[in-house]
Amino acid sequence: MNNLRKYFSELVGTAALLCAVIGSGIMAENLSGGNNGVALIANTLATVFALYVLIEAFAPLSGAHFNPAVSMVMAYRRELPRELLIGYIAAQLLGAAVGAWLAHAMFDLEILQWSTKVRSGYSQYLAEAVATAGLIFVILRSGVGKASTMVASYIGAAYWFTASTSFANPAAVFGRMMSNTFAGIYPGNALHFVAAEVIGAFLGLALFHLLGSGSNHDNSKA
Repeated sequence: MNNLRKYFSELVGTAALLCAVIGSGIMAENLSGGNNGVALIANTLATVFALYVLIEAFAPLSGAHFNPAVSMVMAYRRELPRELLIGYIAAQLLGAAVGAWLAHAMFDLEILQWSTKVRSGYSQYLAEAVATAGLIFVILRSGVGKASTMVASYIGAAYWFTASTSFANPAAVFGRMMSNTFAGIYPGNALHFVAAEVIGAFLGLALFHLLGSGSNHDNSKA
């Protein structure tokens, strides 16, 4: 029962995160008058606020991963029981889809759709590797009780310093490829993004070990 609660927490948290990312993208695109810079600012702020709140709310329940790359690293480090990894990833992917569908429903859009927004090229894939490596490093270096602030701040910055706008999350890729909106990604580009994110996650872990672990870091975070 306790494991089911963890899975359900990851599902709900990931759904809420994707709903915030996609929904704010839709709202931003509707209100920005075609100014992509303004739309990205709005999308960034909504994501940052949502991440902070969701990590604070769900960390005591499941660790607030909301991200298969994070769960994989935590399982590798045995900070997530390895037998729970598949359940975590399944819950995150399902949650991402539910979040996309909920965002569409709230904005009276077709619920089931696929993105046509192409995000391709080695610069995009490199950006995803860098974004995810940085995310994992920040998570592992965050002090106790600081994960929500550090992760949200990092992702907000990475929206702007990476060419890909920092998905840094295979579940986010999965949900966003189901949304033909501002935040979407063409399904044909999704596998490349996911591969770059997984590689980046373990590069971030390697960097953490290379620089040496700190004495007080919090492993329950997204």
